[in-house]
Amino acid sequence: MTAATLFTPTSTDQSNEASTNTGIDSLVLEANNSTENYQYDDTAEDGSHLDSLIDHSAETDAPTDFGKLQKKLRRQVSWAIRDFNMIEDGDVVMVCVSGGKDSYTLLDILLLLKRIAPIHFDIVAVNLDQKQPGYPEDILPAYLNEQGIAHYILEKDTYSIVKSVVPEGKTYCSACSRLRRGSLYGFAKQIGATKIALGHHRDDMLATFFLNLFHGGTLKSMPPKLLSDDKQNMLIRPLAYVEEKDIIEYAKLKAFPIIPCNLCGSQTNLQRAIINDMLREWDNAHPQRLASIFKAMQNVAPSQLADRELFDFETLSLDRDDNERLFEGDNIQAGQTDDLAEMGLPVSPKTQTFNPKFASDKPYALASEDAESNERSAKKIPTINPVI
Repeated sequence: MTAATLFTPTSTDQSNEASTNTGIDSLVLEANNSTENYQYDDTAEDGSHLDSLIDHSAETDAPTDFGKLQKKLRRQVSWAIRDFNMIEDGDVVMVCVSGGKDSYTLLDILLLLKRIAPIHFDIVAVNLDQKQPGYPEDILPAYLNEQGIAHYILEKDTYSIVKSVVPEGKTYCSACSRLRRGSLYGFAKQIGATKIALGHHRDDMLATFFLNLFHGGTLKSMPPKLLSDDKQNMLIRPLAYVEEKDIIEYAKLKAFPIIPCNLCGSQTNLQRAIINDMLREWDNAHPQRLASIFKAMQNVAPSQLADRELFDFETLSLDRDDNERLFEGDNIQAGQTDDLAEMGLPVSPKTQTFNPKFASDKPYALASEDAESNERSAKKIPTINPVI
């Protein structure tokens, strides 16, 4: 095999002429318009035949389940593309394919979306053969050729480099990942790819968040879209909203020829593996916990954390008005009145039961349409949570 082999299919995809939209939003709408009793059809919405993308042996066992799952993944990927403006008209998307379940699924769903998208973008698959011992170098090219997918196979012996620089007993993942990224970044620019698509999913992003939290002392994760430090490449993660368990099921139904990572997978006590086990336990015991954590990553309140670079705590100052809010209670006992007076503080502060002027915009009770019920609701004493 040469250092970089290229295969380009002889046939070209038919463009979707039925759509008049120019953005990715209509693709999202299309992904939502299927009925609950969705049945898989091996013809795309624009009439393009999808036999080259579908493993029909997987459909035979559970075609309905496969159709629903594919619809779910297509919808989630469409949402991620829309929310983060990942793919634009005219993009050349370089999909990094490792031979694992995640990258296979990413490539498969992107190829499906390409056929029905209202915009035009090209997809090229790229694999880096890192010369790990026992690596089955024929499996991935055979699959890509069979599916008629334009691709490159890059060969670079990063395995020997990793083994030489990482001390015995330490994990290889970090060094391996850096070497792989460096090679792929440069190649993306070389071939004119405008986006680099990686197969990281929601659970990968959560695991990275906790790895940084527990071991790195920082609140950060894998962003869905990232501009490289040198501003030469744009990385996208279209599987950002997709759960790993759905990818596992999809890969099983599609019967992808999975290639295990013998270099990293053979190592024990990987911190990421420990974090992944923790996340799976949480998901089993509390099914909504991971979804809530991921939502929190999209709903950051800098003023409620402690990063002085992210929020300007130093120049915070009061901006009080003339509205006086009295203590809402029964009585105030003032002790050491001489000392209070010396400090210029009142020795007999006034009280009040309730001032509707400072009531929240939200009602404290459901008021009926009659005025009497409204009056009773307004007189209820709320729980005060002052903003400090």
